[in-house]
Amino acid sequence: MTQKRFLSRAFLVTIPFVIIGVVVMSSCEDQILGDGGASIVFPDSLVSFSQHVEPLFTQTCTTSRCHGGSAPARNLSLDPPSYSSIINHPGLVIAGESSNSLLVWRLEGKLLSVMPPNRDPLPQNQIKGIKKWIDEGARNN
Repeated sequence: MTQKRFLSRAFLVTIPFVIIGVVVMSSCEDQILGDGGASIVFPDSLVSFSQHVEPLFTQTCTTSRCHGGSAPARNLSLDPPSYSSIINHPGLVIAGESSNSLLVWRLEGKLLSVMPPNRDPLPQNQIKGIKKWIDEGARNN
């Protein structure tokens, strides 16, 4: 087989994989509205689900279409984010144990890629705040 023919076949075999990659990567488009949650500042203690966690998830997780719409990533729908959808998702949040919670592992990039994908990671104040909320018992307040 000539080199030209080999390259043509290699190109044709590669095209479907490129298309699949583009579709997968575009499923979590960077279409964050406003400041993307950057204005949400978490306190050092007494983190509130309704005042801090829920608004952050609304601005960073559902508007990017990763955890919203008809086919949410990892089967975790946060559209709209609700306390029960987060707490009842297996292993996502283990109250009192942020170091064992999948949510923290993903936010810090310890499991698979860092969330949110295709964007800068959340500010450290927000990651620290989510960890604090979990360590304080992940209450619905």
